[in-house]
Amino acid sequence: MYKNKASTGNNLCGKRIKAIRQSLPQKTSQRKLAEMLQIAGLDIDKNAIQRIESGQRFVTDIELKAIAKVLHVGYEKLLDDESDC
Repeated sequence: MYKNKASTGNNLCGKRIKAIRQSLPQKTSQRKLAEMLQIAGLDIDKNAIQRIESGQRFVTDIELKAIAKVLHVGYEKLLDDESDC
C-alpha cells in the first residue's frame, strides 16, 4: 500500500506554522495556539499542534483554513516552504 508522506513528514505546513507561531509579537505557545483555534471553532489540542509542527500529523483543509485565520496569514504562507515569516 502506498503511503502519502513527503520528505518533510505528513505535512508541508508544520515547520511554517511553528516558525510563524514563534515569530508572533506576544509569546504564543502550542497550548495558546490550540486555545486560539478552539475559540475559532476548531476542536484541537496542544498535542495535535505538537504533532502537526513536527510533521507527524496530517492537516486537513478545514484545519489549514482555521490555522491561517488565527495566525493572520494566507494559505500560501503556510504551504510555501521558501517564503519568509
